[in-house]
Amino acid sequence: MRLRRVAEGQAPWTSRSPSGLVLNRRTGSGVALLAALALLLVAAAPPASAAGKPTVTLSTSEAGAGGSVTVTGKGWRPNALLMLLICGQSAPGRGVIGGTNSCANGDGRAVTTDGDGEFSKKLPVAEPPEPCPCVVHVATVTGEQAAADAVLKVAGHPVEPLPEQDGAGKLSVLTDTRLEGSSGILTWFGAPPGRQLVFTVGNIGSAPVKDPVFQVGTAHGVFAPQWEEQQWRGTIAPGKKAQIKLPVELAAGAHGDYVVSLRFGGKVLAEQPWGVGRPWGVTLFWILLCVVVPSAVFRIGMAIVDRIRPRAPGRGGRHRGVQLPDMTVRLPRLGLSRPATGTPSAGGAATTGTWADGPRNDEAADGPARTTTTALPWFTPDTDPGASAGRFSAPSELSAPPQNSPTTKGNT
Repeated sequence: MRLRRVAEGQAPWTSRSPSGLVLNRRTGSGVALLAALALLLVAAAPPASAAGKPTVTLSTSEAGAGGSVTVTGKGWRPNALLMLLICGQSAPGRGVIGGTNSCANGDGRAVTTDGDGEFSKKLPVAEPPEPCPCVVHVATVTGEQAAADAVLKVAGHPVEPLPEQDGAGKLSVLTDTRLEGSSGILTWFGAPPGRQLVFTVGNIGSAPVKDPVFQVGTAHGVFAPQWEEQQWRGTIAPGKKAQIKLPVELAAGAHGDYVVSLRFGGKVLAEQPWGVGRPWGVTLFWILLCVVVPSAVFRIGMAIVDRIRPRAPGRGGRHRGVQLPDMTVRLPRLGLSRPATGTPSAGGAATTGTWADGPRNDEAADGPARTTTTALPWFTPDTDPGASAGRFSAPSELSAPPQNSPTTKGNT
């Protein structure tokens, strides 16, 4: 038999299959081993939902306000920070329609996943601002965006149907987004900065899209965007496109690097960075306030001290300098005593003269100048210059001697 196989050109360890293929015994055993290993790997592989998409489960599907529910999650990114909220007007298939404005933000909780991407957190039940259907919305705060929802019925909270959505129309962004507008002078002093997000979308579906509702989100740094619902009025026919402008506004005093995101139908369509300058007017205001207020307080304090400070008696007015005693030195006016000249009288009696002395003491300074008359033998009262002028007269003003006066003896 072995010789026959060798004669036919076949290996001694091969055999022919019923289909006519030549099989090697060693090759067949290897193939069987590989098939068994593949079956074992498929059986040990985790479910696709758990490996690729995060999930959320609740301890109970219905709870009243004031109670609590335990939220458990799996399949999340390890060591990721998550946000837990109860939101109204929401469904797992459509997400949170009104964004975080439809959620009870004040009663939300934060949790960090473990190394396996799992978590468990107790969440207090609160009524959201929008009517039910409600969900427990879980989303990442930092890093790659991921979200999951679980249905929760809030007992006693009103329920309204969700707005209709036409699934036949689909929008796609055709051009790059941009921000238009500029900030005014009030933004420099802390007013909310605002822009317009401009983009062009096209309807790639088979049905028209009427009054589409977009979600515009703003994110600062590593934080997740805060979504706000914006509705555009108009209809986009199938195969047509339209330019859309949506307002975007930040909080007062916002500055730094922001990212504006656009979402429609639960899918992020575009992102646009936005660098906001610092409001230097606010900084200048605080600097001036730190300078002006202490100066004003100092001036007010000085005025109070000046008013309540005791003053010396007999002083009026506001004098801050040092005052010397009121002392006046009075000195007599010194004058040269000049004898008055005159003519002798006929009887040899002395005539009066005038002294022009100045004040000699304090009493003379207060009163008029005194005139002293002296009798001179060669002046008569009629020719006395001091009788009319009261003061010493010049020699040119003296009168000539009378004609009947005796003459001196001389030659005759």
